[in-house]
Amino acid sequence: MTTRSPHHSRLVSAVDSHAHVFRRELAFVDGRRYSPDFDALLGDYLGLLDANGVSHALLVQPSFLGTDNAFLLAALQADPERLRGVAVVDPSATDAELRWLATRGVCGIRLNLVGTAAPDLRKGAWVDLLQRVRALHWHVEIHLELAALPPVGQAVIDIGCRLVVDHFGRPGAADGEGWTWLLHAAQTGQVWVKLSAAYRNWPPSAQGRAAVVATKLLEAFGPEHLLWGSDWPHTQHRDFASFPSALAALHAWVPDAAARQTILVDTPCRLFQFL
Repeated sequence: MTTRSPHHSRLVSAVDSHAHVFRRELAFVDGRRYSPDFDALLGDYLGLLDANGVSHALLVQPSFLGTDNAFLLAALQADPERLRGVAVVDPSATDAELRWLATRGVCGIRLNLVGTAAPDLRKGAWVDLLQRVRALHWHVEIHLELAALPPVGQAVIDIGCRLVVDHFGRPGAADGEGWTWLLHAAQTGQVWVKLSAAYRNWPPSAQGRAAVVATKLLEAFGPEHLLWGSDWPHTQHRDFASFPSALAALHAWVPDAAARQTILVDTPCRLFQFL
């Protein structure tokens, strides 16, 4: 099943809600956790979309590029009908700067907080930034271990923003309170979770755990608040991860075709402003 946007001619067959593009020679930020030694080029990625029947995608600014979104923006402008983007911005970003990003296809901001001290989003420039994000009807994407997520996620919710939680919420061994918070947060209607990159949470030998967690999330959030992402180009996991296997995993996690249609088409079209 496909849907057609009233503002775009391309039929939406499926949306990949998490992918990255970059070149290895770009300027990487200091203090980064990872430095790629390969290129992830838009042309190669679009070829994968075509080969797997995926019409649209959300490109996410890689953490190692910091707030320099130039490469991301160039990719969005190369196919503005097909692509949307999530930028990384400084908390001091002005309303004019955010609105300019919106004209280039950006529909959200990302906070990649894994391995860092999470900021207090209830203070100072962060409050102003989140208010601007809310006014633009963007979302705030958080990448953070589930055990540390509740205070950060709750701050986003309390200010009235849409919250998107990366990669199943990045669960670990000691995150019972995190799970309690996340499942309760589903009741707010302001939270979405990406079913993506299970390999960042569980080793290949324990991928069955992803199906259990996906079922739990589906029961709590419903397909209307779940998204699927390929996590292409699968940085640090390229030896066994692939785009086709990521898509096949969704079919295993969500066997109901109607629910998959919602996750792949209806939900991301609304959230990422394809409609």
